[in-house]
Amino acid sequence: MARMDRAEPGSARAPEHVIVVGGGIAGLATALRLAPMPVTLLCASPLGTGAATAWAQGGIAAAIGADDHPDLHAVDTLKAGAGLCDPLVARLVATGAAAAVDWLARLGTPFDREAGGALALGLEAAHSRRRIVHAGGDSTGRVVLESLIRAAAACGSITAQEGRLDGLLRDGAGRIAGITFRDRSGAAQALEARAVVLATGGIGGLYASTTNPLTAVGSGLAVAARAGAVLRDMEFVQFHPTAIAAGADPMPLATEALRGEGAQLFNDRGERFMRGVPGAELAPRDVVARAIFAEIAAGRRVVLDARMAGIETRFPGVVALCRANGIDPAQQPIPVRPAAHYHMGGLAVDTEGRTSLPGLWACGEVAATGLHGANRLASNSLLEALVFAERIAADILGEEAPALAQPAPAFAPARTAPELARLRPLMDRHVGVVREAAGLAEAVRVLQPLAQGGAEPVASLALVIAVAALRREESRGGHCRADHPATAPLAVSSRTDLAETLAFAEAFVEAPVAAAAAAETPAAETDGAEPRRVA
Repeated sequence: MARMDRAEPGSARAPEHVIVVGGGIAGLATALRLAPMPVTLLCASPLGTGAATAWAQGGIAAAIGADDHPDLHAVDTLKAGAGLCDPLVARLVATGAAAAVDWLARLGTPFDREAGGALALGLEAAHSRRRIVHAGGDSTGRVVLESLIRAAAACGSITAQEGRLDGLLRDGAGRIAGITFRDRSGAAQALEARAVVLATGGIGGLYASTTNPLTAVGSGLAVAARAGAVLRDMEFVQFHPTAIAAGADPMPLATEALRGEGAQLFNDRGERFMRGVPGAELAPRDVVARAIFAEIAAGRRVVLDARMAGIETRFPGVVALCRANGIDPAQQPIPVRPAAHYHMGGLAVDTEGRTSLPGLWACGEVAATGLHGANRLASNSLLEALVFAERIAADILGEEAPALAQPAPAFAPARTAPELARLRPLMDRHVGVVREAAGLAEAVRVLQPLAQGGAEPVASLALVIAVAALRREESRGGHCRADHPATAPLAVSSRTDLAETLAFAEAFVEAPVAAAAAAETPAAETDGAEPRRVA
């Protein structure tokens, strides 16, 4: 078996190759789909470590059951997205699910199967059918990642480079033409390419309560934002309702599949508080997260009772996580609470994964494709990455190579990020599960001077999220405003860029009432799409 070549720091590369930044499912799938085109895969840590993919306990949603259809999957996605999903993208992704799963199976992914050999299909919240494909029970992310790493190791066109993305290169025509990065020794390096694909994950590490790796602070998103990329729906952060409240940081996750198999939520008075809610424990994630948040805010403890037959064999990952934190889920309920889990917002991309910056594509959680809307449907994230990886690769391969031009940095390198210990509790407190104007205003006032000029990437991203949440004066999906509990009749995606956000924040800090009155809430779509009316 061939293995991936390991690039030497500073080694020359022909500009005909592609740079993919990120070693999770989105980055690996894109690199593999680009074969035989040469690809440099830049990863901040050795492959198999650091990526949120490996932590994914859920599965891959695919409408392949006899009673299912991609249209039903798309409808479930649209319902969960609370009016902000793009129907075309929802159907595109749902229709591509079967082929994506088949591709992984051909790569040797050992999916869970029934006795007769058919794929075993699980049920998760807000899905109307059993359509969740798993591997290794509740270890789907890790198993899929291992399969992709093996395939990449056997692919001679992929070269691995360890380093941290620092910036983008732009040629004389304004096209993204490569990257700057720091290698393992900290030395600055530059690498040219005909195309750059960001697959750098989400922003959960900006929050004190998160299920994400603490390194998931939106590094790629910040780099593109500082280069002027358009950002979409940045205010929409999904809080997983059942993170295990055991004092760990980041918080281990009690997968939604537990509730799909009958696990129930109780408060410390023994009340099953989801009983009267449509869908009960299998209501959309935002509904369940807010219900648990309300119980905790009222001073009550919440537990997930997953004492079911065979939990050790059906959910070995959850059992191991619980026991590592002093909990035996086979004998006692699991203490849970909401935690930042997934970012529905990100770089605005089209159906081919193209950002607003020519030469730059985005795949996975860093991108806002329009699939997730205001509230991601469970197990749609791995699927989205797989479907868009294929589309991005086809788009790059089908594009005529750009004319050669001497690249130059798109912007100055970032300064050292401020201490995350200060920002993370601020985001939890004021930009969390439930938000209101006073808290959001306080977050903007604290973050604005840290982000001024856009050179502090962590503070800049936190500010973009806080400003977008302040300007959206309604409650929709994962964005809940206690002071604006109603959902607006028109569903409108927000679009912004870093310069516009910084200008608003500066004006708001100087004159908050005037700035808020002058702001559009939310900012209108820039692609000519009509707002959608929500019944």
